[in-house]
Amino acid sequence: MVGSVDSVACNLYSNGSVHNSNGVEERLDEFRRLLGKAEGDLLKIVGVGAGAWGSVFAAMLQDSYGHLREKVQIRIWRRPGRSVDRATAEHLFEVINSREDVLRRLIRRCAYLKYVEARLGDRTLYADEILKDGFCLNMIDTPICPLKVVTNLQEAVWDADIVINGLPSTETREVFEEINRYWKERITVPIIISLSKGIEAALESVPHIVTPTQMINRATGVPMENILYLGGPNIASEIYNKEYANARICGAGKWRKPLARFLRQPHFIVWDNSDLVTHEVMGGLKNVYAIGAGMVAALTKESATSKSVYFAHCTSEMIFITHLLTEEPEKLAGPLLADTYVTLLKGRNAWYGQMLAKGELSLDMGDSIKGKGMIQGVSAVGAFYELLSQSSLSIFHPEENKPVAPVELCPILKTLYKILIKRELPSQAILQALRDETMNDPRDRIEIAQSHAFYRPSLLGQP
Repeated sequence: MVGSVDSVACNLYSNGSVHNSNGVEERLDEFRRLLGKAEGDLLKIVGVGAGAWGSVFAAMLQDSYGHLREKVQIRIWRRPGRSVDRATAEHLFEVINSREDVLRRLIRRCAYLKYVEARLGDRTLYADEILKDGFCLNMIDTPICPLKVVTNLQEAVWDADIVINGLPSTETREVFEEINRYWKERITVPIIISLSKGIEAALESVPHIVTPTQMINRATGVPMENILYLGGPNIASEIYNKEYANARICGAGKWRKPLARFLRQPHFIVWDNSDLVTHEVMGGLKNVYAIGAGMVAALTKESATSKSVYFAHCTSEMIFITHLLTEEPEKLAGPLLADTYVTLLKGRNAWYGQMLAKGELSLDMGDSIKGKGMIQGVSAVGAFYELLSQSSLSIFHPEENKPVAPVELCPILKTLYKILIKRELPSQAILQALRDETMNDPRDRIEIAQSHAFYRPSLLGQP
């Protein structure tokens, strides 16, 4: 059984809306046939990692397919032992009492009393415990449907047909190396969908980017045709509240088109694309510049003019970098700008930049922030800087009439590296970089990229 009786009774969503079964069971049956599932053999889906997006993704699948519990099982793994502090418990209690549907659900499940006790300080709640009731620790203000939570990784993944990677890129390799130990005896090959946005830089031999899907491939031996990336200009809480959104699932043709149909919902449109790694890298790149945007917004008291100046420079740097990464960068312009735009508006990386600039957070607190999760833009700043500073990637600078490392044409990236990684400069340095009289017109950087053969396939590990 998936979740609880209350979570699927009367085919209701957790927000009270009636479940629309139009075509849902047919889509599930179609996907089960592709996997060769016999009658009575469950399609087993497990999310690995329970951050905001990972939890919402599992919850959307539960809302869509969870009532078909004789055909599908949907579960989510998260580490045990993460306690909920008193302040968060108090806020969670307020959220519960502000939502009649959630309040009634908890009372039906005989689960309300523990939240009263936690509010009074008489009990400690745990993240895996509240997730079972439909509360993600990184997204307390948006209750989701109750989920079947597993805290033992081996139990969660050993026979899963579809694994959803909801881990930060910084944790993906380690966890999937552990998963590989449990898959030694597997006969069937699982399908893995990665939601992770982030990169690592590999500098040995030929400098190149390592993405989460590549980490998974190397850690588990699962072939790349069975590993896909799903991303788009989305905010997790808004998607669960059924704001219209779209995403792309990228990877080999064997699974991406069937998965696009399987994952599509009336409010969540899923397109498919063959360009896996480049889309994945772009998902990490926009997080870099979102942190700087948050700093600029805070330091200038939300000055529209200052933010537009920053946007012009950061987008020109992103366009420049895409010319290094792909032969047809114009195809990425729309998706990259859309993802950047939503991240600047409401993403955690922009929020993090704001909090740093305001002094409400410090770098000494690390990049895993209570109530927000992992700020992946920090590690991405380091990875992109280290990669683009390699002399072996040098490009010709027409004004200086000499070869330079690509990072020399990315002053915003250089400044963010000195602020976040080296810690040589304060947040205010981002404004000084924008106001540097020697800084070129952003248009010049784009023209340099467009007029020279900058494409470096080796950056993505291609010959």
